[in-house]
Amino acid sequence: MATTKGKKRVTFLLDDPNAWQVAVCGDFNDWEIEKHPMQKTEDGRWRKIMMLAPGRYEYKFYVDTEWRCDPANPSRCANMFGTANSVVFVKP
Repeated sequence: MATTKGKKRVTFLLDDPNAWQVAVCGDFNDWEIEKHPMQKTEDGRWRKIMMLAPGRYEYKFYVDTEWRCDPANPSRCANMFGTANSVVFVKP
């Protein structure tokens, strides 16, 4: 049985009405694109609500076979591929 004790609600949003498929991937799901597909809202934004334990997480959006940083989040760090990942901090 999964528990959400101590976890916080985190909403990931991407404004890309032309995308046909979007997933949020990061160290919270082993970077697997199948684990957290995002849902397209009526206004064309993509959204995924997740419950994450407090901590620091690197992530990216996987948009139509292309990796993208979160354009709404200026917090980034370098990755081993010579590009950047977005970073989110979940407070206790």
